[in-house]
Amino acid sequence: MALPALAACADSGAGASQAGSTAGLTIGSVDLSKVCPAKVVIQTDWNPQAEQGGLYQLLGPNPVLDDARKQVRGPLYAKGEWTGVEVEIRSGGPAIGNQSVAVEMYTDPDILLGWVNTDEAVQNSAEHPVTQVFATFDKAPWMIMWDPGTYPGVSTIKELGKAGATVRYFDGATWMDYLIGNSILRRDQVDGSYDGSPATFLAAGGKAAQQGFATVEPYLYRNELPQWHKPVAYQLISDTGYPLYAVALSVRSRDVTAQSACLSALIPVVQQSTVDYFAHPEPANRLIIKAVDAFDNGWVYTAGQAADSAKSQLTTGVVSNGGNGTLGDFDGNRVQTILDITTPILTRNGTAPADRLKATDLFTNRFLDPGIGLGTTGAADSPED
Repeated sequence: MALPALAACADSGAGASQAGSTAGLTIGSVDLSKVCPAKVVIQTDWNPQAEQGGLYQLLGPNPVLDDARKQVRGPLYAKGEWTGVEVEIRSGGPAIGNQSVAVEMYTDPDILLGWVNTDEAVQNSAEHPVTQVFATFDKAPWMIMWDPGTYPGVSTIKELGKAGATVRYFDGATWMDYLIGNSILRRDQVDGSYDGSPATFLAAGGKAAQQGFATVEPYLYRNELPQWHKPVAYQLISDTGYPLYAVALSVRSRDVTAQSACLSALIPVVQQSTVDYFAHPEPANRLIIKAVDAFDNGWVYTAGQAADSAKSQLTTGVVSNGGNGTLGDFDGNRVQTILDITTPILTRNGTAPADRLKATDLFTNRFLDPGIGLGTTGAADSPED
């Protein structure tokens, strides 16, 4: 069954409020209308990009691109059929004043699902508790990257530290406290001034390293930055012993019970939409690029970056079934490791987690369909097939 041509039929602007209408649509084999909100609101943590492809795959025909609110909404589809509700995907980062997604979820009760990292869930557990319900990534794509020409003998972050390189990162990252505390990097060689721009990396001419996404910067620097146009080397933060789940779909912890009927029906739809995205990423990627262009907030993202990301998310193992064939499930031992690592760090930094917090408070696999994974049959056809 073919999915609707979502990327070809997007309407933009606040004036397109009637686009994406569900009038005349017939509910298919998955009916969310009796158990979920009429509009399922999903809050991401950044601007539109291919890492959100599984979410954009949910959108049905004629989605609305709301450039004022930096949101995309339309009928929520499952394998080419309407589910009886709408979905709204909200940009994060600058669109929400760079506020934590967990905090935003408590600020706006309309949000059902949000992208939250495991260490952020620990950090916010006392005042804004959330529970992860779908692992967007099996391995966090965060990395530290460097110039292999300047540091030819370096293959790990620890070796980079020994080489004396300055490492720039977004200030406040808990994983950096972990790297320093475990003598992987020294405090006097890290710089929290990184703002996402390549300018300082380019200006340093390869002498300084910086954080990034393994599914973004390697392609960007090699192919789209004429001032560089060569490979970068990197290591994933997760491969240093910090095995967090990045940007996992999460709910307010009370909604594990309050929205259990909805989540039991909805999360398998998200699993399958992610499988479908990686089978045919092009339509959702086109919509993502349309959203970036419509929102026009200074974020630059190209079709080449989106296409490469869809491939590299798989080839790097960032997205995978893990060890059991199920897409999106959590390993409780990994969550416990992050809880053990971050609790003393966060307590020292004045954001102690909730008393008697357990790993099982931070995640649940109860809403997943264990039979849905990458490579399973039943992925929807591309709208262009």
